[in-house]
Amino acid sequence: MARLPVIVGFGGINSAGRTSSHQAYRRIVFDLLPSSIQQDVLLDLATLTNMAEHKNGLWHTPSGETLDAETLVDSIGEELLAKTLIRRIHPSLFDVDHVTIHKAASLQATSNEEHFSFRAKTRSLPKNKPSNWKVTPVSDTISEITVDGNLETFVKDTKPLAVKAAGQLPTGFDAGKLYQSRNHPRGLQMTVYGASDAIKSSGIDWELIRSKVSPDKMAVYAANSIGQMDDLGFGGMLKSALMGKRTTSKHLPLGYAQMPADFVNAYLLGSVGNVGTAIGACATYFFNLERAVDGIKSGKFRVAMVGGSDAPITPEIIEGFRTMGALAEDVSLLALDKLSQHDEPDHTRSCRPFAENCGFTIGESSQWTLLMDDELAVELGAQIFGAIPAVFSHADGHKKSISAPGVGNYLTISKAMAYLENIIGNEGLTKRTFIQAHGTSTPQNRITESHVLSKAATSFGATDMPVVAMKAFLGHSQGTAGGDQLHLSLGVWQDGILPGITTSKAIADDVYQDGLKFQLKHEHYGAEYFDAALLNSKGFGGNNATAVLLSPQQAMKMLSKRYSAEQLADYQQRKVAVAESATEYNQAAIRGEVLPTYKFGFNVLGGEELDITNQHIKLPGYDLPVDLHIDNDFDDLT
Repeated sequence: MARLPVIVGFGGINSAGRTSSHQAYRRIVFDLLPSSIQQDVLLDLATLTNMAEHKNGLWHTPSGETLDAETLVDSIGEELLAKTLIRRIHPSLFDVDHVTIHKAASLQATSNEEHFSFRAKTRSLPKNKPSNWKVTPVSDTISEITVDGNLETFVKDTKPLAVKAAGQLPTGFDAGKLYQSRNHPRGLQMTVYGASDAIKSSGIDWELIRSKVSPDKMAVYAANSIGQMDDLGFGGMLKSALMGKRTTSKHLPLGYAQMPADFVNAYLLGSVGNVGTAIGACATYFFNLERAVDGIKSGKFRVAMVGGSDAPITPEIIEGFRTMGALAEDVSLLALDKLSQHDEPDHTRSCRPFAENCGFTIGESSQWTLLMDDELAVELGAQIFGAIPAVFSHADGHKKSISAPGVGNYLTISKAMAYLENIIGNEGLTKRTFIQAHGTSTPQNRITESHVLSKAATSFGATDMPVVAMKAFLGHSQGTAGGDQLHLSLGVWQDGILPGITTSKAIADDVYQDGLKFQLKHEHYGAEYFDAALLNSKGFGGNNATAVLLSPQQAMKMLSKRYSAEQLADYQQRKVAVAESATEYNQAAIRGEVLPTYKFGFNVLGGEELDITNQHIKLPGYDLPVDLHIDNDFDDLT
C-alpha cells in the first residue's frame, strides 16, 4: 500500500512576495480579491519592503507618520504593488545603466618619446613586474615607474545592459538583515527566509514533528541550478583576483548548488535524515520533488522538505543568457510593440508566454514545500493543501544542440495525464484539470511546448484544458521555477481564481491550441472546480518533468477510503488548532513580527554523544531511535 504524499506547509519569497498563506498568489490575482484580503496583501508587502512598521496597533512610516491600516494602504498601495513582479532591475541589486567592465588597452608615450612614467603606491605594484618597467622608489610608499615601449593594461569602464527587466524580490526586502547572515550569498539568505516561512506556515511546531518521526525517516532535497554566483559565492571566487580583491574562505563552499539543502539541515531543521541534490536546469525543483514523493510513497521516510533557492539576477548571468539569444532585450521588446522611438519598453510586460515574444525574463525565488505521508498528517491534524502522487521525468534522447528541445517532454506530460486519468477519470482529467505550463516566453518554447500540451491533451480527448503560466508575472527563477508553479497553483483552491497570462494580449499564430484553452485573463472558477493540476517543466539540456498535483478536496476524497469516518472526524478536530496556529503565524508575519529560524551552533552533536548498539542508534534531541533492524532486500539470493 503506497502512502500518499500530502503538502502540509509551503512558503518562500519571490517577486510577488511571501508565498505562505497564498500571499504571492494573491498579489497576482489582486484585482479580483475582496478589499479585506487586498489589505492583508498590501500590509504584508509594506513590512517586507520596510515601507511601514507595526507598533502598538498602528502603522508607522519611515517619515514618522502614524496611520491605521486602511489609511496606510490607501496612501502607499500603488507604490507597494509597483515594487513587485517583473519590473526594471532596481539599483539595490546593481545599476543596469552602468555595469562595470574592463577594456584591454595598450598605452603609449606621447610624441616620439620612447619612455613614459607614472607613479603608484609601491604595495600596488605587481610582484612579477614587466620586463620593460624600471621602478624607482620616490618615498617609503610611492614608486615611479618608467615604461620602455607600451604598457598593456585594462581600463575600467561601464556599459548599459541590453536586458534591464527581471523578476526581482520586492524592492526593499533584505533577508540578510533578518538574521546573522555572516556574508552569506543572496541565494542562501533567501533559503533561510523561505524555508523558515514554509515550516512555520504548517501551524505545527517542528519539534513536535521530530518527536513523531525517527531521525532517519526525514529527508531534505533541495538545490539551485547554477550555484551562488554573486560576489559572496562562486562569482567572487572567479573574479576576485582579476578585480584586485582577495578570495575568501567562504567563496567556494558557499557557492555549491547543494548549499540550500545543507543550510536547511544544519541551521533550521537539525536533520540527520536522507539528503540529496538533483540538478536539472529548469526541472531542478521537480527532480528533487520526485525523490521526495517516491521516498514517501515507499515508506522510506515520512516527512520531507523540498526546496530551491535561485538568485541569478547578476550582470554576468544575464549577459550569458543574452548572448545565447535567450532573454528579452529592451530593443526587441520595443520592436514587438512598434515603439522604437521610445527609450524603454513596458518592463512589466517583458514576459509574454505563448504570445508574440522575444525571450524569457530572468527571476529570483526561494520556495520550500513540506510533505508528509498521509498517516502522519492525519495523526498530527495537519492542514492538507494538496497531494502529489507522482512526478515524471525524462530526457530528450539524441540531440544536435544541447539547448534545443527534444522528445522527453512528450513522455512526461503524457504519462502524467495517463496517471491522473487513473485517479480522477477521463472527465476529471479533461474537464477539471488545469495545466501550469513552463511558459518561458521564447519563440521556440511557445511552439514546442504548445505542441507537447496539445498533442497530449487531444490524445486523451480534451477540448479546452486551461493553460496558465506563472512566469508571466514572476520571471524564470531557473531551478526554483517549479516551486513557483507549485505554490501559486495551490492558491486556486483557496480563492477559486485561475490566474490568466495577462501580459500576453493574444496567442501567437504559430502556437498549437487544439485541446487547450490558453487563459489570457484571470477567471473565477470557484475553489472546488478543479480536481487537479499538471505542472510542466521543459528544461535546457533535455531535463523535462511533469508533476501531478491533486486538490485538497481530491486528496481528502481519497483518504476517506483509507480512514474511517471516526478517524477523519478526529483528524478534523485536531486540525482546528493547527489551522488557528497557521493563521496566527500569517498575521504575525503581516505585522513584521516574525524572524527567520537560524540555529547557528545549536545542539551540535559529536559521535561520543550517540548511544549505539547493534539494535539501534539513539540521538540526543530525538524521541525515537534509528532502528537497525534492516531488511535484506535480496534474501532470495543469500
